[in-house]
Amino acid sequence: MDARPELIALDVDGTLLETGSRATPRVRAVVRAAVEAGAHVVVTTGRTLLSTKLVLEELGLAEGNALCSNGAVHVDISTWQPRAVHTFDPVPSVGVLRALFPDMVLSVEKVGVGTWATGYYPGSFRLGEFRFVEDSDLGAEPTTRLNGWWPGGSLAEMVELMAAVQLPGAGWVHGEHEPWLVASKHGVSKGWALERLRAELGVPHAATLAVGDGYNDVEMLSWAAHSVAMGNAVDPAKAVADEVVADVTADGVAEVLERWF
Repeated sequence: MDARPELIALDVDGTLLETGSRATPRVRAVVRAAVEAGAHVVVTTGRTLLSTKLVLEELGLAEGNALCSNGAVHVDISTWQPRAVHTFDPVPSVGVLRALFPDMVLSVEKVGVGTWATGYYPGSFRLGEFRFVEDSDLGAEPTTRLNGWWPGGSLAEMVELMAAVQLPGAGWVHGEHEPWLVASKHGVSKGWALERLRAELGVPHAATLAVGDGYNDVEMLSWAAHSVAMGNAVDPAKAVADEVVADVTADGVAEVLERWF
């Protein structure tokens, strides 16, 4: 990609920062430089709105757009009010998952409020309200995301069991290392949400750049005119990317952005 990108989609965990750590000064500086140069820098993440807000504040960004919950929530970061929320009825999927994984911890996002969950799941972002509920409560209203963590098995076992499963009205992606899955409204993904935003902003597709590392980044990387996988990315992300750079511990995302900013 020779010309300076106008729309830059950046994943968070494993890309902008190591999970549980802060973005480095180098990464923060080049992200702000891109914004100051007029680029639309769009943090595009599987995190919830509440968790994404922490990252944007750390980066020092106060206006623009962010795409949370794998594209299900589009938020105006100047107000942190959702501009678009794409929900589905989780009840049928809860039934499918509970039959397949009796001990799976299930949870749903309450956008901008918190999480309702059937149990504790390690590594969760305890932001906002965290309420323990029964399976029947998960479907009290449509949700942007249904999460599942399977304490009784491995990621490989979970993926194998899910291979032939269709979740009603929903698609799903799994985590990189732990037996996690996230279900969203059918058709919703990072790439889908970015295309909607690109059209709204009037940015030519040729001026789009995306950087990511996870399974939930594959659609985003496939969408971008120029796609970059981190050195620590999963193989499917690397397979669709135009290039692979240094991993997150070596500021690979900064390596990319410093070419123009």
